[in-house]
Amino acid sequence: MNNKKFLAAVVGLGLVTLSACGSSSSSDSEGNGSKTVTLVSHDSWAVSKNVLADFEKKSGYKVKVLEDGDAGQAVNKAILTKDNPQGDVFFGVDNTLLSRALDNGLFQSYEAKGADRIKAGYRVDGDKVTPIDTGDICVNYDKAYFTEHKLQPPTSYDDLIKPAYKNLLVTENASTSSPGLGFLLGSAAKYGDDGWQGYWKKLKANGVKVVDGWEQAYNEEFSGSAGGKKAKADRPLVVSYASSPPAEVIYADPKPTTAPTGVAQGTCFRQIEYAGLLSNAANAKGGKALLDFLLTKEFQQDMPLNMFVYPVVDGARVPAEFTQYGPQAKDPETMDPAKIADNRDDWVKSWTSLVLK
Repeated sequence: MNNKKFLAAVVGLGLVTLSACGSSSSSDSEGNGSKTVTLVSHDSWAVSKNVLADFEKKSGYKVKVLEDGDAGQAVNKAILTKDNPQGDVFFGVDNTLLSRALDNGLFQSYEAKGADRIKAGYRVDGDKVTPIDTGDICVNYDKAYFTEHKLQPPTSYDDLIKPAYKNLLVTENASTSSPGLGFLLGSAAKYGDDGWQGYWKKLKANGVKVVDGWEQAYNEEFSGSAGGKKAKADRPLVVSYASSPPAEVIYADPKPTTAPTGVAQGTCFRQIEYAGLLSNAANAKGGKALLDFLLTKEFQQDMPLNMFVYPVVDGARVPAEFTQYGPQAKDPETMDPAKIADNRDDWVKSWTSLVLK
């Protein structure tokens, strides 16, 4: 899901993204001769060393990881290279971009083992993609700023256009960033086809700042993040994730007793990430094994503290830090994937004209 690598981005400790060297060539169409399976993803992919090593030992495959920037960039590149794909499995296309991937024939059919354990709310029709994780795109706030200024933090979309919050919010470009697009879709779900443009006109008049991607918004512009404090950032509101506050606690040294950032629960849009077997994958057999692995309880329980997302399979435990500092939104905005498919490109064009010009 877009960039949630807080160890490197927030506190400079560095998440370990694991890859094993080797050729992805195969001796037949199913890739039976290849001992390497290649995963293509956005740059927030991460997994614990022991968890990946266990899969490699049991399956006999070495995993090579290719990271391709923000989710939007990674999906677009995968589509352009679909006839000669960079890898075997793509991880990280979310519900805001899913139709683009499916309409362009990015994936071939495969129903992963364990798909029957996916919670009902996250399942999709067909077998071209497998739901892997979920998270909420929400406005985060810098608690210290609002305490010092004796101002209540915003709690809703409506609050963000009030004069009290003028020049305080930074968001990502909806045409280049997954969280930026999610925030746009959240506003469209909230205000409807006829109301979201008027909302953004008011948000622009209230001084919203737009930057290219999550890392710049969160680490360079947001005063509440560890990176923002070092950069002397001056925006106390940022579009990020509901899981950002626990990351600020977990990777701080020393650890604070409470999260320095909070979430405006009334500004959340639910995001679901999927993985799929790439069309023309050189090692389809290895790709299927890797997709099966992504639904195992071992991987699902490993995700939260590596990629700061929630598991989607029944029975997978969620770390206590998530419950305490970053609970999922109780009533997030959602949108039917078919409606996203029908309107996304037009909405992004309109948004660009309204906000960036």
